[in-house]
Amino acid sequence: MNDPPRILIVDDNEANRDILDTRLKAHGYVTLQAVDGEEALVATRQHLPDLILLDVMMPKLGGIEVCRRIKGDASLPFTPVILVTAKSDTQDVVAGLDAGADEYLAKPIDQAALVARVRSMLRVKALQDELKDVNAKLAERVRDQVAQLERLSRLKRFFSPQVADAIVAGGEEILKPHRREITAVFLDLRGFTAFTDRADPEEVLDLLRAYHATLGRTVEEFGGTLEHFAGDGARGHLNQAVSRGTAREAVRLNWRPLS
Repeated sequence: MNDPPRILIVDDNEANRDILDTRLKAHGYVTLQAVDGEEALVATRQHLPDLILLDVMMPKLGGIEVCRRIKGDASLPFTPVILVTAKSDTQDVVAGLDAGADEYLAKPIDQAALVARVRSMLRVKALQDELKDVNAKLAERVRDQVAQLERLSRLKRFFSPQVADAIVAGGEEILKPHRREITAVFLDLRGFTAFTDRADPEEVLDLLRAYHATLGRTVEEFGGTLEHFAGDGARGHLNQAVSRGTAREAVRLNWRPLS
């Protein structure tokens, strides 16, 4: 919202515009004027007022249609509209509210009622703008968090969760060449080759799934990184599994046949 608030006065009667202009300026508001509905639409898009005081009966384009167009224009920010109508024209009030008007004033306009309604609608405008800003910031944070989670998920395919978290948190320096004491562990499935010679492919795959799951939990628990996972016996038998119709199981383990 502008500071001070900007109010557009729309009325084909110059005297009515001047009265509203004088009263609003006395309370520190900045005012703009339009003499008919078409001019009001142009001024609204050009100046983006914080509030519109809109007369109902005007040449070229009536106030109710102006209100409907303003409220239906998605490119415009939320702009409160106070409909100005004669006391007896209650049907205009109903039609205006149906068109999206937020409040109404009856002619002749009482100064206290004018100021009260203007202040009330400007408070609504300020809250709507604040809510829009909060939603925009929240949406941006959600996008950033989703991108971070996607990045973390990709990194965890190659690094331990601790290392992946550190990288996402801005610790890319740990990937630069450096010296550090480490512990390297080599694990071997003894007798695996002999086992694959006599076991069915499904049994081999079940064993490898169990072994991989157990090893993965242990590596993750101690913050390790699985650098290499290979073996001639394992790969040779998995190639057999693929050729014997169990390719789906091999794919589930992320294995590829040796070329």
